[in-house]
Amino acid sequence: MKGESFVIDDLVPTSYIFYFFLSKIFCLIYGIVRLRCFKTVFIHPSSTIKCASKLKFGKNFSVGRLCYIDALSKHGLICGDNVSLGFFTHIELTGSLKLLGQGMIVGNNVGLGTHGHYGSGAGLLEIGDNTIFGNYVSVHAENHNYSNLDLPIRSQGVNGKGIKIGSDCWIGAKATILDGTILGDHSIVAAGAVVKGIFPPYSVIGGVPAKILKMRK
Repeated sequence: MKGESFVIDDLVPTSYIFYFFLSKIFCLIYGIVRLRCFKTVFIHPSSTIKCASKLKFGKNFSVGRLCYIDALSKHGLICGDNVSLGFFTHIELTGSLKLLGQGMIVGNNVGLGTHGHYGSGAGLLEIGDNTIFGNYVSVHAENHNYSNLDLPIRSQGVNGKGIKIGSDCWIGAKATILDGTILGDHSIVAAGAVVKGIFPPYSVIGGVPAKILKMRK
């Protein structure tokens, strides 16, 4: 279905394969009915999708168990082909109804790991083709204003430059990516890194705050 060669390991039990395909067929039927489309879309019934009219996707869009998607935003949630959301993925593109968030654009062949949080808010969140995310990754394309000492921070609004993650990147588990980050193509982010800044293609970065550890090329 994805246009790639794929061979199942001989050690996988037949019962596991049967259950896997049965659950996929069930999610496909539910996805077609839930989103009222005739694309290959797999939605687990336990997941929540809000503002589905702002959700656009290509073929083989897959949403795992107990995901939460709120696509309300200026641009919505736009996904290419073969995009998958691991279970407990949380996507919330508008933090307040006072100001719509910019939205999120995801390229082709992107995999979001389990338990991740992705927010656009005041800045646009962009993810390039063939990029993969580990578990518990959080991405925040927004900051709170805090310059006025006479007002509570929560009352001062937000700002955002946006986040752009390049193509063919690997984001390690529990990494945090903050507003204003531009990550070049073919880069790797180490597990647990806190990323903010501009990094060239082929960077391997890690640490708190994240720094370039070496270059792949």
